[in-house]
Amino acid sequence: MRGDDLIRSWTAGEVTRGEVPAEHLAPLSLVLDWSRDFLVSSHPELGRSGPVCPYTQPSLRKELFHLALPSAGCDDLASAVDSLRTRHAALSLPLSEDDRELLTILLVLPDFDATDSVELDELQLKAKNEFVAEGLMIGQFHPVCEEPGLYNEAFRPLRAPLPLLAVRKLLVFDLPFLLSDDLHMDHYLQRFAPSIPARIRDRLVSEVVA
Repeated sequence: MRGDDLIRSWTAGEVTRGEVPAEHLAPLSLVLDWSRDFLVSSHPELGRSGPVCPYTQPSLRKELFHLALPSAGCDDLASAVDSLRTRHAALSLPLSEDDRELLTILLVLPDFDATDSVELDELQLKAKNEFVAEGLMIGQFHPVCEEPGLYNEAFRPLRAPLPLLAVRKLLVFDLPFLLSDDLHMDHYLQRFAPSIPARIRDRLVSEVVA
């Protein structure tokens, strides 16, 4: 376990082996089982081939998949979320560039309302500016998340058994998640403009024209 005053995190392997406090094992195991089942599999409504999340399986295989919880008594959730940036940076330090792209942290929030995603949506939206500025993506998953899929608007790929926030490195292929915000696009272009692949560049041009 790695911890600070705001969050505690464990690798997927540590959760699997039960190397977490007993009171935390159920929510972490539930999310990990969902990750190993839903995220790594294809889905008939996804709208493309391949798994729902192409990064999860290699992240799990290389033990780069981490699950976290707010520390007991944490009364500043926004700061706890913000600390995910420093946790991700610390975990990234010894890794190769390829492995840094696979490093993932899921902050599980079992005390959030599982019937209403508004609070989680607002928390993610407030945090996203600084995460993207530092080259990170932060996404929200919730049992009733209404965010549609990129390839099928009827599909809801961000529905999870518990509310959670997922953090990983910002990649050039994340363009569709940033198009709606000019500040996010500025950070994206500053980071990737010289090396954007042709198909991503074509997508960007078509969005600008539209």
